[in-house]
Amino acid sequence: MLGGFLGLVGLSAIAGILVTATVTPAIAISGYAASSGISLFDSLPGNLEVDRPMEPTTIYAPTGEGDDYYELASFYDQNREPIEYDEVSHYVYDALLSTEDPRYYEHGGVDLIGTARALLNNALTETTQGGSSISQQYVKGVQVQTCERTAEDMETLAECANEAVTASGTEGYQRKLQEMRYAITIEQEYSKEQILIGYLNLVNFGGVTYGIEAAAQQYYSKSAKDLNLNESATLAGIVNYPATLRLDQPENAENGEENGYARTKDRRDSVLWRMLKEGTITQEQYDSTVEQPVEPNLSNRQRGCAAAQGTAYFCQYVKNTILNDSRYDEAFGSEAGSPERADMLTRGGLEVYTTLDNNLQYTAQETMAASTPASVDYMKFGATSVQIEPKSGNVLSMAQNTRFDESRDTDPGDSAQIYAVDEKYGAAPGFSVGSTYKLFTLVAWLEQGRSVNEHVDGNVRPYSGTCEGRTLNAEGSVINNFRNQGGKIGTPRDFTAQSLNTGFLAMAAQLDDVCSIHEVAGRMGVHLGTGEEIVPFETWDPGMFDVLGSMNISPLTLASAYATVANKGVHCEPTVLTRVVDANGQELELPETECEQAIDEGVAATAAHALAGVMSATGSSANPNDGVPVVGKTGTHENYQTWMVETSTNVTTAAWVGNYDSMRDERDPDNPDDDTFYEVDLYSSFTPNGRQMSELRYDIARANQAAANARYGGDEFPTPDPNLTKVVKVDVPNVAGMSVDEATDVLEGEGFSVTVGDTVSGDQKEGRVEKTNPEGSAPRGSIITLLISDGEGGTKVPDVTGLSTTQAYKRLFDEGLRASIGDCTVSASAPANGRVVRTDPSAGTQVKDRTEVTIYSEARVCRGNNN
Repeated sequence: MLGGFLGLVGLSAIAGILVTATVTPAIAISGYAASSGISLFDSLPGNLEVDRPMEPTTIYAPTGEGDDYYELASFYDQNREPIEYDEVSHYVYDALLSTEDPRYYEHGGVDLIGTARALLNNALTETTQGGSSISQQYVKGVQVQTCERTAEDMETLAECANEAVTASGTEGYQRKLQEMRYAITIEQEYSKEQILIGYLNLVNFGGVTYGIEAAAQQYYSKSAKDLNLNESATLAGIVNYPATLRLDQPENAENGEENGYARTKDRRDSVLWRMLKEGTITQEQYDSTVEQPVEPNLSNRQRGCAAAQGTAYFCQYVKNTILNDSRYDEAFGSEAGSPERADMLTRGGLEVYTTLDNNLQYTAQETMAASTPASVDYMKFGATSVQIEPKSGNVLSMAQNTRFDESRDTDPGDSAQIYAVDEKYGAAPGFSVGSTYKLFTLVAWLEQGRSVNEHVDGNVRPYSGTCEGRTLNAEGSVINNFRNQGGKIGTPRDFTAQSLNTGFLAMAAQLDDVCSIHEVAGRMGVHLGTGEEIVPFETWDPGMFDVLGSMNISPLTLASAYATVANKGVHCEPTVLTRVVDANGQELELPETECEQAIDEGVAATAAHALAGVMSATGSSANPNDGVPVVGKTGTHENYQTWMVETSTNVTTAAWVGNYDSMRDERDPDNPDDDTFYEVDLYSSFTPNGRQMSELRYDIARANQAAANARYGGDEFPTPDPNLTKVVKVDVPNVAGMSVDEATDVLEGEGFSVTVGDTVSGDQKEGRVEKTNPEGSAPRGSIITLLISDGEGGTKVPDVTGLSTTQAYKRLFDEGLRASIGDCTVSASAPANGRVVRTDPSAGTQVKDRTEVTIYSEARVCRGNNN
């Protein structure tokens, strides 16, 4: 009785305020009661801030047909698709108002009759009635939505939401009073239709399904405007008990497919009965509809990139760009990695349009699926490809051998890591790039004015250099070439085509600073897969052999560096976003793609000239040979990581195949059951279809580049800089008379390579250098051969052909040689005195002094022989 009395007091106070506040058009007020009631009511806060509800963010990709896009994936805390008033079936409005607020168009925000009845019931009985108008329910929904937006954890959310919806006790009356105040306020600011569609866009329909359009799509696979009477009544009934009456749990024993969704059907029938009573449907409509079953046609909207299937890894990269890319801090209004960015993704209602080329992506996916297994039972096998447009930085395709799966307990072949990108975008820290890194030594060489046609001694030997004043490889370690092939003296162009390690070490050793190579890489967009910059050297300590590609770098980063060569030395930062529209339809101002001249245009053209040789040598298996010029580079790191990067002037392709999470083989030979994964030599391993794993990169790159060439074409690469391709000749020092060691030091000091040749008759002391071959001048870096004197002096046999025998005899005598007469041949055409036709030794032969030279002649009449 005490509870009922207090309830009646509360009811009286609220009822008085409702009357005096003129919440219905029919009520008039006057006198002291009116002024005091309005004073009390107006003292309550009345400014309810109505924001847009939480909405999914959707990522779109071009279809490839005109300006059309298709949905890749959506991200949401609440699956909602706000629509306009005229985009909802009238059956929905009739069902909702007949059941929830039949006097909706008669009151000014609060239904006095319904509220009074509910308050009286709640005060005098143990049951609870709501009695709230649609406007009040909308207010309640807005308040709960605010809680959901601002709560930092579930406990805070529960407390906040409870304060917004509690309907019992003194606090309940206070909340109800404030709710009424808000409802009256919004009725003054918004039309009935705006409030009604606002409510239908906000309300929960079970689980994470919010709003009438999402519910129609989820439960009936159709738009809200196409809902029939049965479907509309069913959905209108769900809003009261969404957790119990939802239709997306067909296996539910109490309310599922097996029992015909019994609870939901009972509620639907109740809604139909209310519609009949309110006159919004006829008896005939009621009779025919109430007999119909509840039969949902479910169309579950997946959250996240799993919905993108083969494009999931590209989608995930876009998602992580939104979350973690600081370039977009200003556009998104919050810092990368902040909770606000995460909220924007799942609640902000963004429409995100991307750079994906659907045609290239299809080829990339099909090629990856056909070429690589999803997993290999004895290794951590991974493969990826990525394509980028050099002139814009747009990422065009991204494929991976694994199946996308964000669950923690994954099967072999399932992964959420994105192999193609940096750690902050996909949790993969990059991979050792091997010989693809030689591009940066080549560019550094060219930037110092050196020619690709210089001769360099690339034989196997220790190589050292300096980095910022520090000596690299002072201990004199030796690194070999691939498969232990020998080194040689050659040109940088040859070294590039053949990917000769020692050739590039020799080039690096001749640079002013070896670490200028890494500085070049940094300018061309390269950074470590962890995100740290290549220079300054704060996170790693480069050694001499790092110029051969030991660092972990992502395939996308490497592709963007090669794209710089294709783009005449201009590096464009990779990008995946072309346009972003917010929930209000306003296009966000995205930062322009960062494109900078990273290397000189002539250097880029000459580098491309050298890289072109790769496509007919080590990279020939990846050449599409379709008439579009392509250049590129192969790469292998210790047989465990393999790469192929190639590019036309319009599209760059990078393919990686290797061990995605490898470690050195430390298998215990006494423990054959050890199931640890190890680095596997890709040159001695094969896929299930018998393809050598080291060859897979070529298959992937070739198919992808061919598709790009067919779609985008490509121009001839610019003519290389003639100053960087010329054969440079320099003077060969005169080292005659020096010892072999002295001559070698002098010649190598001038950049030549030295070999020791034959011993010759000479005027120098025995064992000293008599002369060099060639003499005078030779290409920079070429081989100079030392000819060693025998110490006995000597001379060359003079050319005496054409002279008479007497003249030849005298000429040989004058040169310090002895002469003897050999055979004479009769010839009618010979001069009267005869003539010499040859000597033995022949003319030009280096001989010792007093060497006998035999003279052979012809004459009209020969004397002394029978010829």
